Amino acid sequence: MNGFDSPITDQEFALFQRLIYNLAGISLSDAKRVLLVGRLGRRLEHHGLATYTQYYRLLASGEQPDELQQMVDLLTTNETYFFREPQHFDFLRDVAVKERNDPYAFRAWSGASSSGEEAYSMAMVLAEHRLDGPWEVFGSDISLTVLARAQAGVYTQDRISGIPPAYLRKYCLKGVRSQQGKLLIDSGLKQRVRFAQINLTQPINGVGDFDVIFLRNVMIYFDAETKRKVVDNMLPHLKPGGYFIVGHSESLHGITNRLQPVRPTIYRQPR
Repeated sequence: MNGFDSPITDQEFALFQRLIYNLAGISLSDAKRVLLVGRLGRRLEHHGLATYTQYYRLLASGEQPDELQQMVDLLTTNETYFFREPQHFDFLRDVAVKERNDPYAFRAWSGASSSGEEAYSMAMVLAEHRLDGPWEVFGSDISLTVLARAQAGVYTQDRISGIPPAYLRKYCLKGVRSQQGKLLIDSGLKQRVRFAQINLTQPINGVGDFDVIFLRNVMIYFDAETKRKVVDNMLPHLKPGGYFIVGHSESLHGITNRLQPVRPTIYRQPR
């Protein structure tokens, strides 16, 4: 019997629910049982294991930290695309233009950047509208797999439909030879974007302060306690007067009273 054939018991599924919650703060609902089996079954097969209990023991032993990271990567990969929820990028543009004469670097953080589309979308906006003003974008994620894709800045053509044509011409390149059919982020733009692995449920150090923080379409995977913990970990890095932006299906109501609502999904740190 291989991993694809191995059934998962209620007790085994509960073990993985607790494990991914403790590691990444993600509440894996019972509806995600098929997803878990589909993604982790390959790892059972890879290691020649017959049950999910055996795989859990392998992870819990601490003998293979790379395997634990791979498990996290498989269960935390989220869907993203360029200029998702475009109103937020219009707002970022307006803030960047308003503060164009600020001599300090304008810094934006893509808190759950996945494979980088959000961070590069932010970078295109800032490159276009900050003009000679200094700026930088920081992208973070818990998954090393998606961060590697983000750092490469190479995407398939079906991922680019949301990019405005002017930005596409100015900040993207068509792949040639081995990268035929791919889209490459312009190297000049890519140099202005830094990525790093961060677990938002843990204390965050060494990232500096930001004018704008995007934390979009990730809190839907957290329970209320984890949402409060994540926001509390990020807010010390938001400048006074800075903006905190969540996804259109999300809200900070009941999560924090330290931010002032500006409009739905957009909040401001008091000065």
